[in-house]
Amino acid sequence: MLSTRKRWYLCQHKPQRHKLALRNLHRQGFEVFLPLVEETRRRGSGFTTERRPLFPGYFFVQVDLSKEDWQRINSTSGVSRIVSFGDRPAAVPEEVVAGLLERADQDGLVASSSRAQVGSEVKLTTGPFADFVARIELIEPDRRIWVLIELLGRTTRLRVDDAGFRLA
Repeated sequence: MLSTRKRWYLCQHKPQRHKLALRNLHRQGFEVFLPLVEETRRRGSGFTTERRPLFPGYFFVQVDLSKEDWQRINSTSGVSRIVSFGDRPAAVPEEVVAGLLERADQDGLVASSSRAQVGSEVKLTTGPFADFVARIELIEPDRRIWVLIELLGRTTRLRVDDAGFRLA
């Protein structure tokens, strides 16, 4: 038996058509969420910061499968398909979308999970150095983060991503 509540589903949009897909689904009464991140890239002799989808090619749509005709999502202009396994859409775990919504502003811009700064002590959470404590040496504009870790009596420099550590 299907739940009688709305759940979040992953939807794939056509290339460069996310704005069109979101607008058309919103007009049909669906709640949609496109998480965005700011990305800094080198352009010529400087840097530019742009908003880009956190999950390129995908966004979330909220649907109650027992009450709404979810199949019309697939025929919406700009939408490629709703992600399904077999003949039914696959729900995204509620805590995943809730966590993103909690960190997102009204425009969908998702804030970084850490408030780390140069000099902050962090505990690595992924990779071969998980559970090691390190100190942030450098945060580059493209979000590359370099940490210093004490290993075998030497200080070693490692690159980690924003999700690979938490504040110690």
